[in-house]
Amino acid sequence: MSKGYWVVAYRSISDAAKSAAYVKLAVPVVEKAKGRFLTLGGQVVAHEAGVAERTVVIEFDSFELAVATRDSEDYQKALTVLGDGADRDFRIVEGAD
Repeated sequence: MSKGYWVVAYRSISDAAKSAAYVKLAVPVVEKAKGRFLTLGGQVVAHEAGVAERTVVIEFDSFELAVATRDSEDYQKALTVLGDGADRDFRIVEGAD
């Protein structure tokens, strides 16, 4: 079974308070699913059409678990809190293993 990854590239963060409230709700959801944060938004060098803004990569034990966690009721609550506080490109990708 291939691992699954959340790859979240922020384009901008327009409301730091909404972003912080989202993080407070989203992190426990990811941790409950045993997701592992590989990046949390450290240094970014952008190329081509990229934007040098926060980028988060989270590894899950399977692609299916990554999708199920994103679709979960608790994560959807976190997204509601984030609302329009950030513009992001959120992808779930299957590992190459």
